[in-house]
Amino acid sequence: MSETLEYSTGRASEAEIARHLLLCDNAFVPRLSARVDIGDYACKVAGKAQCFETWAAGELVGLLAVYCNAPDKCNAFITSVSVLPNWQGKGIASQLLGKCIDHVRGLDFERIELEVGEGNSAAIALYKKHGFMLARCENGIKKMTLDLRKGT
Repeated sequence: MSETLEYSTGRASEAEIARHLLLCDNAFVPRLSARVDIGDYACKVAGKAQCFETWAAGELVGLLAVYCNAPDKCNAFITSVSVLPNWQGKGIASQLLGKCIDHVRGLDFERIELEVGEGNSAAIALYKKHGFMLARCENGIKKMTLDLRKGT
């Protein structure tokens, strides 16, 4: 895996997003397929989310999808962060998250919110590293928030 990584936005097709999410299904806690129909979800993400992508040799290896459609620009919502299993541990999710935060901050949103399974300690550590704070925990899901107004 010495391929060069390429970062882009909005390049992935609905089919590429669906394939990527299927390959990452077991990495979600709880599994993504236990919560949504992956094909329908990929359609929604492709049509309504801003996608930050990592590609290697033409394959979508990392994906972060964020909704920036709140008219009041109060809250953007990260709906998905995923990296193919054999590409995990290489800083891809951190790079995607940093690019997303910069983008959302540039749109003048006040906050970014996300939800993560309380058993997904690696994702929680990543989000904390980027400044996300725990807002509340309900039914095994941690709701985390990043205040973009701090330090500006």
